[in-house]
Amino acid sequence: MEILLPILIVLVLIFGFGVVAVNRARTRRRGIDNEPPARPVERSATPAPTAVLEPEAPPVEVPPEIEVEIEEALAPVEIEEIEVEEAPLEVVERPRFRDRLGKARAAFTSAFTSVRSRGGITEDTWDDLEDALLAADVGLDVATDLLDGLRDRVKAKEITDPEALLDALKVEMKDRLGAADRDLQFEPQPGSPNVWLFVGVNGVGKTTTIGKVGYAQVVDGRSVVMAAGDTFRAAAAEQLQTWAERAHADFVRGSEGGDPSAVIFDAIQRAAARDTDLVLADTAGRLHTKTNLMEELRKVRRVAAREPGRVTEVLLVIDATTGQNGLTQAKQFTDATEVTGVVLTKLDGSAKGGIVFAIETGMGLPVKLVGLGEAVGDLVPFDPDEFVEALFA
Repeated sequence: MEILLPILIVLVLIFGFGVVAVNRARTRRRGIDNEPPARPVERSATPAPTAVLEPEAPPVEVPPEIEVEIEEALAPVEIEEIEVEEAPLEVVERPRFRDRLGKARAAFTSAFTSVRSRGGITEDTWDDLEDALLAADVGLDVATDLLDGLRDRVKAKEITDPEALLDALKVEMKDRLGAADRDLQFEPQPGSPNVWLFVGVNGVGKTTTIGKVGYAQVVDGRSVVMAAGDTFRAAAAEQLQTWAERAHADFVRGSEGGDPSAVIFDAIQRAAARDTDLVLADTAGRLHTKTNLMEELRKVRRVAAREPGRVTEVLLVIDATTGQNGLTQAKQFTDATEVTGVVLTKLDGSAKGGIVFAIETGMGLPVKLVGLGEAVGDLVPFDPDEFVEALFA
């Protein structure tokens, strides 16, 4: 009995180890059957990172019309460079003298009516004509000269009736104004801009005149710089800048109270550097009786004439409503700046249009431009024939 017990224990142990071995073998066989086939392993010095594989999405079918839109969107685009230009300036219609000179014509109308109403040419006829000429500010010397020539022709029986007398007076007045050169002088030369100086007392419309002249010159195809040489009035510089923007012109200004000559010199240098055709220069316009103003204008004139600038015009701006006072201004400014021509503003609002004769006869200065209204196109070249016809119409 003592011998059988150890033998029984050994047999139990052997059986237990056998069952365990069989179970492990079965488990290993099931695992091998479930594993995927082995892949060949490429050996590398650096271990390959573990990749996470995701299932591939099924292909998406794109409709043909959408494919076309996509191709068009991805196609290269040809870009055209467009140069943006300022809108061209409007070419304004020129007004007629006859339509704008109603007040000046009225100074002659009553006299002409009286002359025509008489059966012949009497002493009263000459008085009526003289009064009309003086009222229009033709001036005593010019009026006397015109009428004395007609008196001689009446005495010689060349003129025998009132209507013929008025026709002869019209011809004489046209002849008085017919010989002057009224063109604005411009001498093209690359790198050497023309300079037009504008002089005159305050209040005559000088700055507005510059703006209108600049506008007309740009319309005619010239490039323009406007120089605010009236540094004593900030409003003048601001007004001229507005005109420069309107006319598509360049603009130069200085500090308030600064040296006007320096402003104009800078404008000329800028115009020369940019090959600009024309510099239009404003100047101070305090009372013409001030000696310091005239000295200042002489300096401006000298500086503007330095290379590369060339002063080809000095235009005196006169208000037509001032009459004979305008003649006094003309003498003062001519002595200081060598005036080459006159711009007569506000002619449409004046009954004293005869100042044209006084200026041209007494000063020898041609009236080159006249103002017939407020609009930009109302500053026009002076036409003597049209002017005289408007007075008699």
